[in-house]
Amino acid sequence: MKIIDIGANLTDPVFRGKYRGKQAHADDMPHILERARASGIVGMMVTGGSLSESAEAVRLSREHPGLFATVGCHPTRSSEVDKHSGGADAYFAGLRALIDDNRDIVVAVGECGLDYDRLHFAAKDVQNKYFERQFELAAATGLPMFLHCRNTGGDFERIMRANRDRFSGGVVHSFTGSADEARQLLDLGLYIGINGCSLKTEDNLAAVRTIPIDRLMIETDCPYCEIRKTHASHALLATDAAWTAPDAKKKERWDSDSMVKGRNEPCMIRQVLTVLAQLHGVSEAELAERMFENTRSVFFKDVEYDF
Repeated sequence: MKIIDIGANLTDPVFRGKYRGKQAHADDMPHILERARASGIVGMMVTGGSLSESAEAVRLSREHPGLFATVGCHPTRSSEVDKHSGGADAYFAGLRALIDDNRDIVVAVGECGLDYDRLHFAAKDVQNKYFERQFELAAATGLPMFLHCRNTGGDFERIMRANRDRFSGGVVHSFTGSADEARQLLDLGLYIGINGCSLKTEDNLAAVRTIPIDRLMIETDCPYCEIRKTHASHALLATDAAWTAPDAKKKERWDSDSMVKGRNEPCMIRQVLTVLAQLHGVSEAELAERMFENTRSVFFKDVEYDF
């Protein structure tokens, strides 16, 4: 089984043992990556949400084979652009340089898009302006896009449609919308990324069932979006599954063989796979293979790496 986690926030300090600025335990990145490999993960896309975070995603991807970076500006970080010392032009020149200097490991422009649930971070006009600008990066580099969409009242679809000839393809990750919203994204030629946050409610499950498996991708969005006992999807996790999640302990009781409670990890993608296979009535092996090929065809067709 081969799995690519399309959305892993491995630049988050919690994966170095640091929580809210305080070191709680040792840097356990090597153990996290080892558990990921043991779960069947052969590649991960490390998400960049700002210029500095994208640079860190690139650095991590250089350090660890099998990691690949996205480079872009998240909608909730778009207010940073005007505050950049050189202004917006310098900010986007920095993103472009990161891409151009690392074409072997940068696989997408993003994370970019719109998020109207968190306008306290960046106003609509700022989000729209700098989302539009990232199509320039996609057009200039030929890279697909790693996209974010939250409660945008149709603005996201409108912008995507207006710029459809400027990007080669992409995925809307962490999908939590309705079946109708999924259909609109599919009509734009986009793929849809599913994680634990996509599977919270019965309505979520009903929407995900409508997405064809040849347009699905899988992710964890770790350290966020774990499947919790309160989620509708939890009932679909088999007690006799072929894969068993590692033990998890509170960070105060950390050891290298255990996950940390409340910190989602890439290896937990296997739970998402189990739920998706149940929803679509196919085997986990068949679905994993289909999603692996979906991901490779969009993000890795020009990447020389032996998965």
